[in-house]
Amino acid sequence: MADYDHPYKLLFSHPEMVRDLLLTFVKEDWVGELDFSTLERRPGTFVSDDLREREGDIVWSVRWGSRRVYVYLLIEFQSVSDRFMAVRLVTYLGLLYQDLVRTGMVGPGESLPAVLPLVLYNGKPAWTAPVDIRALIEELPRGLERYRPSFEYLLIDEIRWSESELISARNAVAALFRLERSRKPEEVCAVLHELVGWLRAPEQTRLRRDFTVWFARTFLPGRAPGQTFPEFNDLQEVDAMLSETVVEWTKKWKEEGREEGREEGREEGREAGLAEGRKEGEAEGLRKAAQKMIEQGIDRETVLRCLGLDDPDRSK
Repeated sequence: MADYDHPYKLLFSHPEMVRDLLLTFVKEDWVGELDFSTLERRPGTFVSDDLREREGDIVWSVRWGSRRVYVYLLIEFQSVSDRFMAVRLVTYLGLLYQDLVRTGMVGPGESLPAVLPLVLYNGKPAWTAPVDIRALIEELPRGLERYRPSFEYLLIDEIRWSESELISARNAVAALFRLERSRKPEEVCAVLHELVGWLRAPEQTRLRRDFTVWFARTFLPGRAPGQTFPEFNDLQEVDAMLSETVVEWTKKWKEEGREEGREEGREEGREAGLAEGRKEGEAEGLRKAAQKMIEQGIDRETVLRCLGLDDPDRSK
């Protein structure tokens, strides 16, 4: 199992993450009929009749409406586009059904449960693989067309969701997506601060811990390759460390602003231009960054704290 995958999968071993994923990102009416109190993690490793083992990612079951019908959720995590993802998932589906029959979960005369094959993609390039297996199969001779298998999976492409949509969702899954697409330390700091606030309840201790593992083993090493990080025991420790990082980034940014001001002063040949450039390079850039984040819906106090700015309203 890849180092990247394990901490990521840990997050979706929590029923609240699966619930928020479906309610926020699967825009279909039947999702509202699911009884999320019945969410149950299922084994993700299946053994075929000839005893060859295939390991899936994450499988959950949940009751659908008032009927004794289960919707099985087969979740696959991808950071690159896989042209044959449909083949991979239809294989998992067959092994899942086979396992349900073998273990007696589906008895004689009973129907196989519905399955939602779901691919969660967090890569930057657009997903180019077909979501329907029919697109991968060559054209068949007349008369054989009806035997072409039909199988389609649902793709959730994180980066295609707008920032405003993710902010309005206000849940841990949307926060995860925002963190993965963030590019500046102050953005990470703002989202993390919100996440710490949402996961304060005692019953969320395990999820909070697994987010800490994801930060330490996946997110931070991915943003700063080769850099070593301390052992974190809680998200608040990560929050504190990143707040210091934002301060360092802000100092660096101010230096860049000063240098831009110096260059502008040289070009204009006036000492006044140099001084003005320094001030504008520092203050205007910070002001614009703060205003943009506040307009996106990030808490004002969080933005000011992360950027090290004073709240002008308090002085009134």
